[in-house]
Amino acid sequence: MTNKAIIHSDQAPDAIGTYSQAVKVNNTVYLSGQIPLDPETMTLVEGDFATQTHQVFKNLDAVCRAADGSLQDIVKLNLYLSDLSNFPIVNEVMAQYFEQPYPARAAIGISELPKGSAIEADGIMVI
Repeated sequence: MTNKAIIHSDQAPDAIGTYSQAVKVNNTVYLSGQIPLDPETMTLVEGDFATQTHQVFKNLDAVCRAADGSLQDIVKLNLYLSDLSNFPIVNEVMAQYFEQPYPARAAIGISELPKGSAIEADGIMVI
């Protein structure tokens, strides 16, 4: 029997479409993509790419915590970048939020993200 629950955190941006912040099925949590939105204003954070990347991980962390997990429980992380030259910055920022062993990861260069964001991240967490 499947145990499905919708996960929501007020510390992360509300969904800007027809999706949930995360869905938990048994002990697996499927995290929707997070862009660098400020949860209070629902606007992109001001600042450079590193600042935006920090906000993405803060948003993911809030959803992980709402599911009774943490970023360390993420087993698969997908990163979407509108400019792959920012990849070294992602690695620097990610090292501040994750410890070894790191999750499996993909970094995908794409032409456009919601609200003109430069980065989005989603993942799968097992708790």
